[in-house]
Amino acid sequence: MFGKLFGKKAGLKVLSPVAGEAVSITQVNDSTFSEEILGKGIAIRPSAGRVVSPVNGKVIQMFETGHAVTLESEEGVEILIHVGLDTVRLKGKHYIIHAHAGDQVKAGDLLMEFDNDSIKSEGFDTITPVVICNTGDFESVDALSVYLVNELDEIMEIKK
Repeated sequence: MFGKLFGKKAGLKVLSPVAGEAVSITQVNDSTFSEEILGKGIAIRPSAGRVVSPVNGKVIQMFETGHAVTLESEEGVEILIHVGLDTVRLKGKHYIIHAHAGDQVKAGDLLMEFDNDSIKSEGFDTITPVVICNTGDFESVDALSVYLVNELDEIMEIKK
């Protein structure tokens, strides 16, 4: 199963679920993310209000508030995408959910939309951590260099 995607020279590429500026996860102003308590990852300062699936796989959990989603790729990579910090307190305001737990998704499928400016105007940071929750299952999880990204640009490489 892992042979084709986890070759000796190349690993699985995780694509960007949002457009914006990719930065080190250590720049997230929340120790749960910056200290990699949930796993290794990268963060994106969004320039648009869309979240798409970064992999082919399944939606494991869509938070009812729409601020976060957990996916499992076809290769077993568990990915948390968390739009903003403490945004659960918005109770779904400024978020539109397009996918639900159990849905099969392909890379690029729309998962949720959010109003970036409105969330910021309410005093919330919209930085979006993208975390590999089962980091320990892999030989390495590496964020690629910091840069501006579009949806579906490569942001991480995982080796089995």
